[in-house]
Amino acid sequence: MNAYWRQRAREVRAMPGGRLTSADRDCIAAGLAEGLGYAEIARQLDRPTSTISREVARNGGPGRYHAEWAHLAAKRRARRTDRRRAAVENIDIPIGFDRDLTAVHEFAVRVVTLLTDGGMPRTPARVLACFFVSDSGRLTSADLSRRLRVSPASISKALRHLMIRDLIQRERHSGRADHYVLDADAWFRATLVSVRILGVLSATARDGSEILGATTPAGTRLDEMASFLDRFGHDLVRTAERVRAALAAGADEPALTRRRDLPPTGST
Repeated sequence: MNAYWRQRAREVRAMPGGRLTSADRDCIAAGLAEGLGYAEIARQLDRPTSTISREVARNGGPGRYHAEWAHLAAKRRARRTDRRRAAVENIDIPIGFDRDLTAVHEFAVRVVTLLTDGGMPRTPARVLACFFVSDSGRLTSADLSRRLRVSPASISKALRHLMIRDLIQRERHSGRADHYVLDADAWFRATLVSVRILGVLSATARDGSEILGATTPAGTRLDEMASFLDRFGHDLVRTAERVRAALAAGADEPALTRRRDLPPTGST
């Protein structure tokens, strides 16, 4: 190892963890030039080997890694992350009732984060959060564009995403803007959409079982998968119908509607 590499390693070793610095990347480039492996470079920098391998892989690989270019790319990614975070938090909350607007805004941001973590695209998640904090539960495309400060085209695409999943409904009005509604049946309809998807998965699994041979290990596994999905989907529909009817009648469903009655995560 040359003197330059030893000096740079000593400089960065005092600050392990956190994001890779420009000095870290200089050391990585120097180590690669000397033919060092990822584990040795990671040891010198007091970093996990996976951090080094990921850094090199996302920046051209061992033969094309350049410290300066890698650092500029990291800065661009950080700026994009900051912009995405700002977009999530940029929600105008309507004034109504005697509410703490800061708390309402924080709740809306929490909803968006929860939905995006679950796989929903960001703009549909923000649109759904707007419906959550709207007392009327009905908004126009212009309302949403104004509150989220995004283009009408983006709102239109997000609304289509939510309507396909039956989370919102469109009300057409002659001579006036269409209204989009999040009503009491939204989650019932969304559940039925999920059940339809389960049905498609079940049918596909049964086809696979027949193709592979129902008595083979793979075929048996797919047949069991199909049976599980069929049973689960059937029970899910029955439960959704029961809860929907109970809520409509004003009855209580304590075992299903109260979080404290659910078993703790990881219980058997």
